[in-house]
Amino acid sequence: MCSVVSRVKPVRRVLALALRLGADAEGSSGSAARSGRFRPAVCAGVDPPPASARRYCTRMAAGDGPLLRQLFEVESSTYTYLLADRATKEAVLIDPVLETVDRDLKLIRELGLNLTVAVNTHCHADHITGTGLMKKRLVGLKSAICKFSGASADVLLSEGDKIAFGKHYLTVRETPGHTDGCMTLVLEDQSMAFTGDTLLIRGCGRTDFQQGSPEMLYKSVHQKIFTLPDQCLVYPAHDYLGQTVSTVGEERQFNPRLTKSLEEFVNIMNNLNLRKPAKIDFFLPTQKLQFLLIWFVDYMKFE
Repeated sequence: MCSVVSRVKPVRRVLALALRLGADAEGSSGSAARSGRFRPAVCAGVDPPPASARRYCTRMAAGDGPLLRQLFEVESSTYTYLLADRATKEAVLIDPVLETVDRDLKLIRELGLNLTVAVNTHCHADHITGTGLMKKRLVGLKSAICKFSGASADVLLSEGDKIAFGKHYLTVRETPGHTDGCMTLVLEDQSMAFTGDTLLIRGCGRTDFQQGSPEMLYKSVHQKIFTLPDQCLVYPAHDYLGQTVSTVGEERQFNPRLTKSLEEFVNIMNNLNLRKPAKIDFFLPTQKLQFLLIWFVDYMKFE
């Protein structure tokens, strides 16, 4: 957390974060859609990368694919992804974290990019999104999240919607189960999928809180992710073992949970007995307070 927030008392910390996050609710989805950037649907050791990942890295080096940077936040083991069109420099950021906003903005400036969209794959319980603070730092930046998340954003996405950046775009696939508002973002040529907490490397997101449903998660993975090409790279929102990338083919074959039958999977998920996320008691009240402050600011405009 930034140094200013870390010095205030607990109650004031909640207020400070809520004010920062409040920027997420500004703007409207209509103006963003009209701009053409969002196209609604008509829908310690690191393992070596798989061969498909090496082939894709070669293709990116040749300039055919978008620029990709995978960034890591240590405390919550969260991956943030920066994608950009190499020609137009238009960029998209996936799952920014509050504590690493300065790092991300520095990289964006260094690469000469124009960040147009910051999108969250779902409402996070283990960290606080950096989208609100980024919107205060970058004029014109739009926030985006699934419409079923219950969160506020400039653009509320649904199945088949597209997030454009230059000649490239990400297509939304709704993949609920970890939460109601989870989504997977798939690059236009289906060479990459950003799966959030729905599908992890040799694992998956938990289903014991925030509208979680093991049956729904199993269905989401098998119908929306495992139907992608085998060589499609899987980039998750988290990893706790130093792994950075997998493929759809690998996960379909080796994922110890999702290779089971539905009945076996549900039994596994219902008996994980995991501790609740470290920041859930802080995040959820902060989110509620954020909505209250947004309402108060809007109310005062008419007084």
